[in-house]
Amino acid sequence: MTTPQDLFLVSLEVPGERPVEQGDLSLALAGAELIDLLGVRALTLDGERIVPGPAPVTGDRMLDEAGAALVREEPYERVEDWLWRRGEGLAVAYRDALDADGQLTGKRRHWLPGRSGDTVPADTPARRHAADRWDSRDPVLAGLAAPLGLEADPPADAEPGDGAVLRVLLAVGDAVTELQAVRERRRIENIAFDNIWRAP
Repeated sequence: MTTPQDLFLVSLEVPGERPVEQGDLSLALAGAELIDLLGVRALTLDGERIVPGPAPVTGDRMLDEAGAALVREEPYERVEDWLWRRGEGLAVAYRDALDADGQLTGKRRHWLPGRSGDTVPADTPARRHAADRWDSRDPVLAGLAAPLGLEADPPADAEPGDGAVLRVLLAVGDAVTELQAVRERRRIENIAFDNIWRAP
């Protein structure tokens, strides 16, 4: 199992302080892919720039797609730009991939139906792996889930030791915060627009 898969499955089951938004989860999944690609040495970080290494063959279709999508010409892509580019529609892509692999059960009427009880992870080794990783308070998984409103009780050594991983986690947090601000701004603008039309 990969970190993005674990994150997606955890997002279906762990109660949060608010519903997980598709865009927020997509950004976090893109960050999770970067972290796994760092782990297999398919890339390094030079400051905020993603320096690609050899194209990975991980055996996971989504992770291999992510590795193939890395910008391989200088100036290399910044982590923040990767999150927005790769993250577009990524939550739906992971849902479809996990569903095709038999990792989800139930009807799909909503983009993330687990929150309304329609779809949940099937009782598979993948689900148990994700749950075990969450219950062990894995700092990477907890760091990716925190901006989504999914809080784990952090252990004393909650920060991942790798500086590159920490940079990705911080970029995910910043991107999710930015997206939430855009969403709130649009909501306020819509309310203001409605009030103009209702005015006598």
